[in-house]
Amino acid sequence: MSSPTSSHAYGIGMIALIIAMSASVVFYTSFYLPESLAKPSVSDHILHPAEEFFIIEIVPGAVIEGNENYVPNDPTVLLEFTNNVRWMNNDDTAHTVTPDHRHADAYSGDFGSTGVLKPGDTYDFLFTEPQEVHYHCQPHPWMTGSIVVEKSRF
Repeated sequence: MSSPTSSHAYGIGMIALIIAMSASVVFYTSFYLPESLAKPSVSDHILHPAEEFFIIEIVPGAVIEGNENYVPNDPTVLLEFTNNVRWMNNDDTAHTVTPDHRHADAYSGDFGSTGVLKPGDTYDFLFTEPQEVHYHCQPHPWMTGSIVVEKSRF
């Protein structure tokens, strides 16, 4: 009758595998994960622009398609001066600020209001990099706008 044989190589291989997996977990949790979750460093002048907010107003009656009071917003804002943008709903109907295509700023995250802006509500977004964003109102698709963010020349 033959007896089972064991090899020391199997035990050494298992120990090497456990050590390699432990080293991988330590590297992932200590170096890769914190770096991938970190927000990019942004100049203090961009995070705190000269003007507190650049205001975009949703005018009364904007909900009515073809209303002469509604003019699409196509402003240009400058980093360090007017890059903190506030949409104010002055209409008596709820609206949204919804990007035409998913858009995210590296520092501020996803662009777009999380729900509807009821009358009197505001939506703020801090742009930290040059970009152009096209947006619309979800329930009223004829209400469109775009915003261009440029670097300051000075």
